[in-house]
Amino acid sequence: MAFDKVKTLRAAERFLETGKIPAAVKEYTRIVESDPDDFTTLNILGDLHARVGNQTAAISCFRRIANFYREQEFAFKAIAMFKKIDRLQPGNVEIASQLADLYAQQGLVIEARAHYLIVANAHGKAGAVQAGLEVLRKIADLDPQNTDVRIKLAEGYLKEGMSREAAASFSEAGRNLQARGALDEALEVFGRSLRIEPSDHFALEGLLATHTARGTAYEAAEVIAAASRENPEDNKLLTLLVRAYVEAEDADQAETAATILVARDESAYFCLIDVVRLYLRIDKVDEAVRIVGDIAEQMLGEREENRMLGLVNELLASDSDNVKALRLLVRTYWWQRDMDNLKAALERLAEAAQAAGLEQDERYALTQLTRLSPELSHHVERLDELGGAEENAAAEILPEFEIPVQSRSEAAADEFVHQAEEHSSAAGDSEFEWNSVADMTELRSEVPVDEARSDSGFTFEAVVAEELSASADQIITDLDTEVDDEERRAMLRAQELESVDFYIAQGYTDIAVDTLDLLEKQFGSHEDIRRRREQINRLSAGGPAVEEEPEFTFEFSPAMAEPKSAPAPSIISSEPVNKRSSIPAQVIDPGLAEIFEEYRASEEADPIRNGDYETHYNLGLAYQEMDLFEEACEEFQTAISMVSADDGTPRYLQCCNLLGHCFMQKGVPQLAVKWFIQGLGAPNTSDDERQALRFDLAAAYERAGDLGRAKDLFTEIYGVNVSYRGVNERLKALELRMA
Repeated sequence: MAFDKVKTLRAAERFLETGKIPAAVKEYTRIVESDPDDFTTLNILGDLHARVGNQTAAISCFRRIANFYREQEFAFKAIAMFKKIDRLQPGNVEIASQLADLYAQQGLVIEARAHYLIVANAHGKAGAVQAGLEVLRKIADLDPQNTDVRIKLAEGYLKEGMSREAAASFSEAGRNLQARGALDEALEVFGRSLRIEPSDHFALEGLLATHTARGTAYEAAEVIAAASRENPEDNKLLTLLVRAYVEAEDADQAETAATILVARDESAYFCLIDVVRLYLRIDKVDEAVRIVGDIAEQMLGEREENRMLGLVNELLASDSDNVKALRLLVRTYWWQRDMDNLKAALERLAEAAQAAGLEQDERYALTQLTRLSPELSHHVERLDELGGAEENAAAEILPEFEIPVQSRSEAAADEFVHQAEEHSSAAGDSEFEWNSVADMTELRSEVPVDEARSDSGFTFEAVVAEELSASADQIITDLDTEVDDEERRAMLRAQELESVDFYIAQGYTDIAVDTLDLLEKQFGSHEDIRRRREQINRLSAGGPAVEEEPEFTFEFSPAMAEPKSAPAPSIISSEPVNKRSSIPAQVIDPGLAEIFEEYRASEEADPIRNGDYETHYNLGLAYQEMDLFEEACEEFQTAISMVSADDGTPRYLQCCNLLGHCFMQKGVPQLAVKWFIQGLGAPNTSDDERQALRFDLAAAYERAGDLGRAKDLFTEIYGVNVSYRGVNERLKALELRMA
């Protein structure tokens, strides 16, 4: 007999209505087995398994859905499902890792960091040091400006013999310090990187940028020259050395290094352009013109005529009557076949050559002018005075007589290689040496790598503790953490007390007590906290109020075996209370948990630091679609805090509307009333939007028992549109109810 999905679904719903959960589970299981892609039914089945205490089956359902959404790149829905698993199995390393990666992808830094640290803690307890370091790298990537954690990560890599990774981490920290203007600290960190990898390009580039900012580029040039001597075939180092000499304004050394580089790789001629500009800065125009003359044909042959023209104009800006520069200008216009500018350039060349007494250059210019503009008799007369036209100028009489582009390029390249070889030979004849430099052993401070590792004092505990402390201090420094009493109460109600209620409902009273202790420590005494303590005591009547926590330690190094005594309660636990006897709890040190709370509080003070509006809004929609209304409310509240009612967008109104509907679904119509009223108060609201909000507000009043206000609003809506959303029937039903 064929499976009837509709009939089975109706049977399951009837079982649910009559409270026969096991029978409903059986029917929903049949549906899922018949249609494995029915994730809506699978989600319902998971919720039912959780209600009857079958956590393993519930997690299996939720995991299938979460993995599907993650593979389909529906990040927010995947987060929602993994959070459902996390509630059933707090502290699970695999789930924490999945959540951390998803949070990081969405820019939710605080949540990602918290879950990464759970994973790092687990790796540390298992002695998996390198895996823990990889997690710390992800934590460092979340906040690139946090150089302290990057340096600690580098020290960890160094201790484990991962020298390349250590050097890269030191260099990254140095770059961040340099960008912030902490130049001396940046140089120190780059030095640590170069002691490990003396020829690392990234570190040397950072070192050069930092020294340049300090005005001490010559010091960077010395270090780079030493690295280049040790790696003579590394053209990238030689290119960097040219830059260093340019920044140090050592034109002779810059030209020599660039000439050697071009002799090895003729395509690197562009580095000579920086040397040209350096010569111009130090007012050595003739030297600049000479180099441009050396590379002119290659630039033209590689179709860089516009760049060539700009470079020649820079030369003429420094010396407008420089005859050699004007010859280069003429050559460029010939190449471009720009007749008008060519004639003007020839006029300038003729005048400058005459003034300088350079008859040959003047004859060349006049010869070309008489051929291009024979009607200009004064050029003919002057040319006759000089002895007539120059025969060698005939090759350039008309553009169409020029050699084809390909052969011209090849000829220019051959000539350029010949010139480069001559330069290289000349350098060899003069016994060229780099600038004297401090030996790299001095840079290494005569400290062997092994000794540096043993003195680093690196432990995972120090890494995470210092990272958290430094990050919290930095965030708190940047933000105004003064929160008035009303804001504290709002945070308590909206953020933490709902999770306490969940723990109480699920029987995790020890976790609930831990969370309340932390809240009280952070926010002070509060009536909401007191009421929940009384609720827990009533539930625990007849036995100990709260089971005592076992001693624990937060450690990443297997060698750290001494536990910390008298721990304060922790908010992160891996098992519910009824499993503590067989499975030891994995909890984070209370001091670190407190810093976690500082992170969270700082984030709430400035939610924009933890993702943008769209991120939180979309995550709220995903939670709402999953019927996770508490989480949806939290995200919508975060989103609305990032916008204002008068910012000219509909975002504020959208959040008000969604918050109202979520609180209606949660069975809290009083709060729904609040948000619908705020939405009605938003400016620039259209008539249709106001009509919809009034209808929803009336429904919320009715659900809250305020029938008079509900009737007034429904009547107002009826007066505008008698058929709007069945308002006529709503009014009749409401009047019967009031009667």
